[in-house]
Amino acid sequence: MHIFDYDKALESLLSPEIMTLIAAIHEYKGRQDFLLNAKDEVLDALIEVSREKSVVASNRIEGVSTPDYRLRDLFDEDAEPRDEDELAICAYRECFTSVLANYSAMQPTPESILALHKQLFSHLPTGGAWKSEDSAITEMDGEGRESALSRAVTAADTPLAMNLLCDAYGKAMAQGRFNPLLLTVVFIFDFLCIHPFQDGNGRMSRLLALLLTCRAGYMVGKYVSVDQIVEESRADYYDTLRASSRGWHENANDLKPFAEYILNAVLKAYKEFALRLDGLVHEHTSKSDRIRNVIAAAEGTISKREILERCPDISVVTVSVVLKRLCDEGFICKTGNGRNAAYVRIE
Repeated sequence: MHIFDYDKALESLLSPEIMTLIAAIHEYKGRQDFLLNAKDEVLDALIEVSREKSVVASNRIEGVSTPDYRLRDLFDEDAEPRDEDELAICAYRECFTSVLANYSAMQPTPESILALHKQLFSHLPTGGAWKSEDSAITEMDGEGRESALSRAVTAADTPLAMNLLCDAYGKAMAQGRFNPLLLTVVFIFDFLCIHPFQDGNGRMSRLLALLLTCRAGYMVGKYVSVDQIVEESRADYYDTLRASSRGWHENANDLKPFAEYILNAVLKAYKEFALRLDGLVHEHTSKSDRIRNVIAAAEGTISKREILERCPDISVVTVSVVLKRLCDEGFICKTGNGRNAAYVRIE
């Protein structure tokens, strides 16, 4: 069985590339307290956007989805789930909300992990139990096709492996030798390699990542959907998971590809968080200028919905008026129509 030696695992990650990523994340994290002084209603809006995007993205990675109009009704609680996919989506939303509300009291123990899985699969009798059959770690492509990625810990060895994982993480955190974000990366990676449940391992890994990062003071996942960032680079996610899992059972794997991928995702989330709140902490900046700045900072096209997400305190009417004016001024041009409409800055 894999040996959960966190001293060795963390020392292998102290490369210049990873230390540079950690330093960049800490630079953004250092601004977090200042940024969090923004208006409560704006932060609440960011939390809601992050939650809904995380729910959609994390489930879609696993091939679980429903049409957009149904998502809106489900999130507004104007409709009851009508199939297993919608039950799963609603359950994930409840779990995400529960983690954000209770992370300080939720210890990463086998018991709490089982309880979270039970909540995630409250609509099925298999929730809250370790897997009963051996399984492979699989990946899901954009078309919903599933393929084997690597072998997982056997069902018989899973309870012991989860106990050893949680013990190793707890001891490493108590020692305080290593950066807690790196500890989170190793914990999540080992969890994925154990693959302790018959179903829901990917979604559980993302809920646990949210839990551990919040407990360590990295609150960005509360305001920006890291799950969506992962979903948008799904192929890279699976490639790094595959690369880092080779030799895991023999304690001969290389964690760096997966660690660099996750840290880059966290850094991207922090950059997005700063972008969304920078305009709010500089009250002299007009709403029109903030919208202009958001468009100028965008890579390629940007939709009205994306602008509203980055400026949650600005009404849709104001955004529409400013977009028309910017088009008239020749600062941007519109591409597409209806739901496919987007805007791009004219160079």
